[in-house]
Amino acid sequence: MAKASLILPDGTKVDIDGSPEEIKRILGTHTTVEQVKPEKQIEKKESSSKIVNLTDIVNSIKSCKEVDLIGKNILDRISQVDRVLLPLYIAHVYYSGNQGLTSGEISKILSQVGIGIHAPNISNTLSSSASKYVLGDKIRRQGQPVRYRISRKGADYLNSVISGSDNG
Repeated sequence: MAKASLILPDGTKVDIDGSPEEIKRILGTHTTVEQVKPEKQIEKKESSSKIVNLTDIVNSIKSCKEVDLIGKNILDRISQVDRVLLPLYIAHVYYSGNQGLTSGEISKILSQVGIGIHAPNISNTLSSSASKYVLGDKIRRQGQPVRYRISRKGADYLNSVISGSDNG
């Protein structure tokens, strides 16, 4: 069912729920409408701006200029914090950093590069030992996905790990 809102010339606000044909017919009778907001299209635009292309992040990890250093200093080592931060770092560096990733998305990305860490373990890592390196879009609650982004401190830390200057 589609929804639309309109404001008549006298200031009356009308909300319409119905099929697209019904809405079109009603809007056709009011040619002097000042404002028309099809709510379904607005919701679609807002949700599409948060789409994260996981395949692009995986391909960037496998083909970026630091691929050898990433393999040597992150993927071949056992630091779970570094491994969990890697997809967030790649999203930050190569995709303007405005995209957040959930623990499930991080798990899928890591499994594609050969690192199997389950989403609950990633979530625990993000909320404990990696918490000083990430920013969440909301407070963590059971059943509510949190989109994490790497902080400036986290980006600096992971950059030093990749370059090999932090051999901790």
